[in-house]
Parts: sequence; C-alpha cells; structure tokens
Amino acid sequence: MAAGTGSPCGACKFLRRKCAADCVFAPYFCSETGPARFAAIHKVFGASNVSKMLLHVPVAERCEAVVTIAYEAQARVRDPVYGCVAHIFALQQQSSLESIDRSNIDIDGMRLQELQSCRDDLSSYQPCNKKTRPSQTELGELQELALRMMRN
Repeated sequence: MAAGTGSPCGACKFLRRKCAADCVFAPYFCSETGPARFAAIHKVFGASNVSKMLLHVPVAERCEAVVTIAYEAQARVRDPVYGCVAHIFALQQQSSLESIDRSNIDIDGMRLQELQSCRDDLSSYQPCNKKTRPSQTELGELQELALRMMRN
C-alpha cells in the first residue's frame, strides 16, 4: 500500500491489482505519478523480473536500484537498440572533444609564450646599420699591414 493511504501504489495501480502490505514497489512508486513511471519499467523489464531483482538488493540500496532501473527503461524506450549506452557514448565523445579542446588551448598557450619569447629576444638586438665603406686611411693601414706580413 502507498504510504499510509488506502490506495494502491503506482506499480499495482498500473498492473490493476491489489497492493499488499509488503509490496516491494510501494516505497518507490506513489499512487499519483507512479503508474506513468512504472509503465516503461514494466514494458522493458517486466514487473515480475523487477520484483525479483529488488528482492536481491539490500533494502538500503533499493531506492538507487529503482532509479537506475527506471533510467535504463526510459533510455531503452527512447532508443530500443542502444538504450542508455547511446547516452554513455555521447558523453564519452563529448569528454574526448573537451579534452582535445583543452589540449589545443594548452598548445596555443605554449605557442603564444614561444612567440613572446622570440619577440623579447629580437627586441634585445640592435638594428643593423648599413655598413659604410672603410675610409682611405683605414684601407691604407690595412694594406701596409698586409704587405709587412707578406715580407716576413
């Protein structure tokens, strides 16, 4: 029975049966919204199979089990071939794309640092002046030095 009321739980209401005091579904499917939630679970897994599964799950963990079963049933109704695996694949792909984006951002950051470093290095050099021809006196001194070296 649904919590303290005389009406059946949502699962028993959907199955059109009397709700027993020890109904395994009663704590998880209220009489108002429960039938709609239970419909997908019954369609995909069957009420008997879900009941057996829940009896094998510790009471403290049944709520999480029901939420998981309901999610999987809804996913299977939306995508009969892949079910919730399609959502898992989509999340993995999204994660991979975000990882690639982060890597590209890191690479762009390193390139920017490298470019800044190159600019800093270039700014430390003095611009080249056009070389002028040596003066006649400088050439004369060099020629004299060369001649002396050749004589010795």
